[in-house]
Amino acid sequence: MSPHRRKIRLLQEIPLLIWLVLVWAVLWQDFSPGTLLFGALLALAVTRVFYLPPVQLSGRFNVPRAALFTLEVLSRTAWASLQVTWVALVQGPKVRNAVLRVPLRSHSDLILTAVGHVSSWIPGSMVVDVDRSTSTLYLHALNVHTPQDAAKVRADVRRIEAKLILIMGSKAEVLRLKAEKAEQAGKVQA
Repeated sequence: MSPHRRKIRLLQEIPLLIWLVLVWAVLWQDFSPGTLLFGALLALAVTRVFYLPPVQLSGRFNVPRAALFTLEVLSRTAWASLQVTWVALVQGPKVRNAVLRVPLRSHSDLILTAVGHVSSWIPGSMVVDVDRSTSTLYLHALNVHTPQDAAKVRADVRRIEAKLILIMGSKAEVLRLKAEKAEQAGKVQA
């Protein structure tokens, strides 16, 4: 073990271990006790051999917002699937794409990762690069013809980020988000 590597207690790693076991079971499409046990042993081995910096959790998680967000993502995924199918059938090889830079508000690795995953889950866009130091996502977006189309994609990603901040962001991030919304509301009224 490197002298600069901070020892992480097993209790702190439980969320990561549970996640790794679930990923293992989903990959095998088998949730039997044997698969889960082997996944747990594999997760322990992976976390001991490969050092991962601990994810800083905010200590808050809004379950009702998370449930509503899950439903929204599922419905957006279904709608986006239909849109992608339509674009593929109607425009075919003439479709125009773009790689867009989307700076995020949060500098939390957890929020950055969650926004990237949700943005990629919804058909029509895919994260191609992440600049962790500036908390910026680079997305390949389908059917972008104008600067307004690009602005809409960026706004959608930032809307996803805002919802994830309200679900599991830190109190400081939530306060900054609410201040930003109040400022925007003031500009609209002026």
